[in-house]
Amino acid sequence: MPGITQRSTREPLIKSRFLSHGTLEVDNLQASRRFYEEVLGLEVVQQALVGLFIRLGGNHVYACIESNPDRPAMPLLHHNGLDVASEEEVDEAHRKIQEVREEYDVLDLTEPVRQHGVYSFYLQDLDRNWWEICYLPEGGYAFRYTDARFDLTGRTDLSRAEILRISQRPLDDPAS
Repeated sequence: MPGITQRSTREPLIKSRFLSHGTLEVDNLQASRRFYEEVLGLEVVQQALVGLFIRLGGNHVYACIESNPDRPAMPLLHHNGLDVASEEEVDEAHRKIQEVREEYDVLDLTEPVRQHGVYSFYLQDLDRNWWEICYLPEGGYAFRYTDARFDLTGRTDLSRAEILRISQRPLDDPAS
């Protein structure tokens, strides 16, 4: 059952330096590379016969591995986020994706909405992976680490309504 968590007091077993990478499955490296470069604007390098690395704006990369095209689709909740500079850019990106949807085999496209503190829409790419195109403040979700008002850890004093306001619409807080 979901609920408020408590911060651990134990030292980590692994002294990790940074979150370096994740993995996405793709059906066709060339088609996926074209989509990543021409639609999403990602940096792409080919690192193996069956794999690409993609990144944008930092050193966290995804390894994109060509695999079985009969695998299940990525669930929407497992999406990947790409930030743009304004709500108007979210709308413009949505319009542009609509225009090229067939050319780039975009399988699904939601309407832009305000939710969980952002203005965004989702698209499902040709590999059945989900992407959220969103507008967040400068630095993305980093505000949740730098401003204690947005960390719910140990906050058993909050009502359900307060928790929902902080988690779903944190930037609407007049104190922020």
